[in-house]
Amino acid sequence: MLSGAVQQVKKSFAPMVKTFGHHKDELTEKVIILGAAGRDFHDFITYWSKQPNVEVVCFTAAQIPGIDDRTFPSEMCNNDLNNNRYPNGVKIFPEDKLEELVARFGATTVAMAYSDLSYDTVQSLASRANAAGCKFVQLPPHLTMVESSKPVISVCASRTGVGKSQATRYVAKYFKDKGMKVAAIRHPMPYDKNLLNQRCQRYEKMEDMDKYDCTIEEREEYFRHIEQGTLLFAGVDYPMILREAEKDADIIIWDGGNNDLPFYKPNLHICLVDSLRPSDEIRYFPGETNVRMADVVLVCKVNSPADKEKALKQAEKLKNITKPDAPIFLAGSVVTAEGHDLKTEEASNLVKGKRVLVIDDGPTLTHGGMVYGAGYVLATDLGASEIVDPRPSAQGSLKKVFEKFPHLKNVLPAMGYGKEQVKDLEATIHAVECDTIIFGTPSDIARRMDLKRPSVVARYELELDQDDVKAFHDTLNTFTERFE
Repeated sequence: MLSGAVQQVKKSFAPMVKTFGHHKDELTEKVIILGAAGRDFHDFITYWSKQPNVEVVCFTAAQIPGIDDRTFPSEMCNNDLNNNRYPNGVKIFPEDKLEELVARFGATTVAMAYSDLSYDTVQSLASRANAAGCKFVQLPPHLTMVESSKPVISVCASRTGVGKSQATRYVAKYFKDKGMKVAAIRHPMPYDKNLLNQRCQRYEKMEDMDKYDCTIEEREEYFRHIEQGTLLFAGVDYPMILREAEKDADIIIWDGGNNDLPFYKPNLHICLVDSLRPSDEIRYFPGETNVRMADVVLVCKVNSPADKEKALKQAEKLKNITKPDAPIFLAGSVVTAEGHDLKTEEASNLVKGKRVLVIDDGPTLTHGGMVYGAGYVLATDLGASEIVDPRPSAQGSLKKVFEKFPHLKNVLPAMGYGKEQVKDLEATIHAVECDTIIFGTPSDIARRMDLKRPSVVARYELELDQDDVKAFHDTLNTFTERFE
């Protein structure tokens, strides 16, 4: 009797084994990739699309408005290893429909593939996936890193808004001053409805940003590179992008966005941490992974003796999670006023004693969690009489931005992920009563809008602590000597 009962139990659970088990009977593993139009596409191209018993049933989208309701095109889906499994591409849906999508597609695995997330958020997503009957996967970085024929330096971070762009520019200039050809490859920001339009982009002059119809956020990251004369690449298909960059460069610099992991296998991995957010390096994904992988760590935004004292204590704690031989250096961020056809002193006078509207970098303020950016620092340093609260004047989608991110009070995030949101940003700027507009975002917004008021830009550059300049340069020299 007992034996018969056991057999009956086995039969009753057999369908469950078939539904939730993987590879036991060579069933196809059905994967949903959680993303934000960056790491998700890269993981698919370099890993998931090449697995013989895997079908990616859809992507989900978060963080960035308007990046769902699109299709990842079949031209970038199919390869010799998947037998053209994706003739119609792969659809992208909102992340809040995760449970519905699991049921609809019979998904068995949910893969985490975007960044700048608190561990609470990551575990909540894991719990949702598990409750829906799926396993939750986080790929280790080595599975998706593409190897280059040229030496690669990656500049990544523990959080968004730490100062990667200025650090990348510093490193690029250092090697260009030595006569080397440098190509910077920027973390993806593919917001076009047709992703094929952004498959592989090459930026050499300012007009190229118009050619590719760049959003404000893209311009924030590209403008200074192009201005400095650094050849820049970006897009969607990063294996293709790397091959194109290798044609022009002696050295590749990976300019990592958010706090994402490198897409390319680095020969030198530099990781930045924020002295203003001293515990984030052990609380955010995948920032901690970046810190643990780093060959060099920079503690950034160390702008005063008091800052330095705190940063040195932070550096001591960092040694608990960094490689034993990874040096830790300190760096400040020097902020100066710049105006169109104005000298620094003239631009500064547009701020001193004036009522100013501060517009700071969008991602830094929103999912980066910062209360202010470089524009706010400039306003306080130069003695603005008032930093005007933009919230009562918010128009359209900007109202929802302030509702979603209530920590923002005295700064306007430079939100411009699409034409409608750019219109909302411009309308909000016009609605604020002020004397001067300060742009703390390194883009050409001031040249693209009829602002009707004077404006200045807060230019910020990396400045290494005097005690660390030689040691950091020696590290870069050692890197190049290995390849000479």
